[in-house]
Amino acid sequence: MAIGNLDLTSLDSSYMTSEQKSLLNVSNISQKEIEQLLIMRGQVQEFQMMMMKYDCALSEVRTKLEVLNKELSLKNNRNPFESIKSRIKTPVSIYEKLKRKGIPFSLENIRDNLSDIAGCRAICSFVDDIYMLSDCLKKQDDVTILVEKDYISTPKDSGYRSLHLIVEIPIFLTDTKEYMKVEVQFRTIAMDFWASLEHKMKYKKDIENAELITEDLKFSADLINQLDRRMQQIRERIDAGDGKPYAMTPTKEERRASSETLEIIRREIQAEHRAMLEDDD
Repeated sequence: MAIGNLDLTSLDSSYMTSEQKSLLNVSNISQKEIEQLLIMRGQVQEFQMMMMKYDCALSEVRTKLEVLNKELSLKNNRNPFESIKSRIKTPVSIYEKLKRKGIPFSLENIRDNLSDIAGCRAICSFVDDIYMLSDCLKKQDDVTILVEKDYISTPKDSGYRSLHLIVEIPIFLTDTKEYMKVEVQFRTIAMDFWASLEHKMKYKKDIENAELITEDLKFSADLINQLDRRMQQIRERIDAGDGKPYAMTPTKEERRASSETLEIIRREIQAEHRAMLEDDD
């Protein structure tokens, strides 16, 4: 049987050596080592059941979002969602996240200390769709909002923007009802594009001029924010039947981004000039 990417069909109970019994301290654990750890503790079925519950909770949240999308598509003649993505963390990812937090790997610690085992990401067309959809989700009487982090109105230092909700919803089993946590992220297409590229690039090591790249990413995030705002205003003008030209007052963030552009270009020219001098030497 395999669940949550955990394959327990053909395992050798003698696989774990005495050295491997200290798995909680290893830096790079494998899928098979986690399987053996669960076998050693007699928690295979309990782990499978826990992951099944997270998967069911994720299905509940995804269904809620898809229902909202269908209703709003009929009402507004357009889809507020571009796409809905979902995932369950792998056992290795769960182990590594607990380790980064300095917390031992156990089923109790997974339940008590991780809120993003099940994750759903809603990619929206416009920023106002994000807030409208999150409000709709919050109003549902079987959804409890545990945490809300608005990285759109208050971006991270890197420039990352998104709206994060940690929700708790019930799932109904054969003889009980349980409440499970799901992380829901709302982003525009542009925010998701930036976050995906930033996530891929930040794991690269030994990058020259890393500070310049960080500044470029931050500047690009500001430009993407401007684009989101302009696209929303264009949509509002179309909805209002107003085709007149207009001037959008720049925000403080946009004014800062404009002033920073020359500084970034200046530093890049200096870096290229230093590299040319080093090549001449």
